[in-house]
Amino acid sequence: MTDVSLHPAEAPRQGSPALLDIRGIEVIYDEVILVLRGLSLAVPEGKVVALLGSNGAGKSTTLKAVSGLLSTERGEVSDGSIVFDGKNITHFDPARRVRAGLSLCMEGRHVFEHLTVHENLVAGAYGRRGGNAEDFDLVYSFFPKLADLRTRVAGYLSGGEQQMLAIGRALMARPRLLMLDEPSLGLAPLLVQEIFGYIRNLNQETGLTVLVIEQNARRALEIADHGYILEQGRIVIDGTAAELSENPDVKEFYLGMGDAGRKNYRDVKHYRRRKRWL
Repeated sequence: MTDVSLHPAEAPRQGSPALLDIRGIEVIYDEVILVLRGLSLAVPEGKVVALLGSNGAGKSTTLKAVSGLLSTERGEVSDGSIVFDGKNITHFDPARRVRAGLSLCMEGRHVFEHLTVHENLVAGAYGRRGGNAEDFDLVYSFFPKLADLRTRVAGYLSGGEQQMLAIGRALMARPRLLMLDEPSLGLAPLLVQEIFGYIRNLNQETGLTVLVIEQNARRALEIADHGYILEQGRIVIDGTAAELSENPDVKEFYLGMGDAGRKNYRDVKHYRRRKRWL
């Protein structure tokens, strides 16, 4: 099992080039429901960035906007722009974004359950005609358990194995930016630790840029260089992983490290009112 006991990484250097630059985007569904409200964030090349927030904050919508998948749910970017590697990709179709170097692991894994592990990986490299031996070697070297299970039908894998497969399948596209939507969802704590260890190792050993969307703020900040907190469709605070880990409001609302003795309802209500970013 991979060890993930490490301190938060150093912050991106000032002036470090952003591989992904989201500039004040608004996202609207069904022409009336405004979900993202002028969201801006940057993902420097070679870094791990965590986007944190509660259910309904707009985290998955952000990834769908970057991946070009909003139209499948009657959504659209109504304002702002999404720049990847210096190019405005706001209106690129999903396939063109994948060819540009974006790869997404969707929430819930979504492996092809009727295909084997190896066939799932082949599908991940569809745009590159199934990949080559080097691609498979890379995936199997980072996920040796998948190498042992390469002939197993994916539907019979455990949740942790399916998450490894989903990440491995995304790597088959040779992305420059890997986006992960709730990789810890539905996994036991030890498996969550293992999965985040793999993410850290991929970044450190290959230089892969990663944007991870998570509710498990503690695990995400352990591997991230920088973090953003999203509430009600807006970025309300950002900083290095170390800064966010020490922020008193982040501790209270996302890390579960507030005053355990606060039990009076009036005190709780008053504390929530002083939440600085709202």
